[in-house]
Amino acid sequence: MKKSVILLSVSALIMSSCVSKKKYVALEKQYQDTKGNLQKTTLEKQELEAKFAKIEKRVENYNEKINSLKNYNSSLKEENNVKLDMVGNTAVISNSMKEKMRAVLAKVDPAELANAKTLKDSMNIAVAYNLKKSINSAELENSDDVDVNIDKTVVMISVADNLLFNTASYRVKNKAHKLLKQLANVINSEPSMDVMIEGHTDSRSINNAVLQDNWDLSVKRATSIVRILEKKYKVEGSRLIAAGRGSSIPLVENNTASNRARNRRTRIVILPNLDKFFGMMAEEEAVNP
Repeated sequence: MKKSVILLSVSALIMSSCVSKKKYVALEKQYQDTKGNLQKTTLEKQELEAKFAKIEKRVENYNEKINSLKNYNSSLKEENNVKLDMVGNTAVISNSMKEKMRAVLAKVDPAELANAKTLKDSMNIAVAYNLKKSINSAELENSDDVDVNIDKTVVMISVADNLLFNTASYRVKNKAHKLLKQLANVINSEPSMDVMIEGHTDSRSINNAVLQDNWDLSVKRATSIVRILEKKYKVEGSRLIAAGRGSSIPLVENNTASNRARNRRTRIVILPNLDKFFGMMAEEEAVNP
């Protein structure tokens, strides 16, 4: 009897051990499955995070581009406020530049302004006004030897030969320096102007060891004036043009001594450079908005 009880107890213990092992195996499998799912989920999470990081980077790049475009647009607007463009042969200026030009035109004689039919006409009148103001302020010597004529936007100053040079010479007289200094003051007061110095002679021929002909004399006279304006009176060389006309453009016939004297002259042509003129207006606008 006692043996039977022991046998039954051992059998029950064995049966109990078998059930626990099955549960263990099941739990082990469940654990491995859970672990596998967790690893898969972790990988998926990492992949999603990587994708999200790429999306964030793209969004950041887009935002940078948008901000850059905004800044560029803002810069363009600022530039357009002080910009002079050319469309074909027609000048187109910004609203800000137009306001600047209107301020100049407000000082112009209304009768003169009434003749302006186009934007170009208005620009020419504005330039001419500044030139006339410069000429008047410089108080150029005005006598029979000096003739100042302003035609629209071009200033022409004709100086008689006897005021500047001796006969058949291209060396500038000392007494001419007063006039050249006044001329330099005019040029330097209006940096938007370029200046052409033209030498003119009468029709009498000339030939010597230094001068070949009237063309040679007229060119040397023009360059003599240019050198003095640049070196002594500090006019920027890039604004100066030396030209010799010889006897090709007489004012009157070369048939009398007085007529030949009129034809022997130096003409200073002051030419407004519109790019410089409006460029300076733009700079002034940028400095004093």
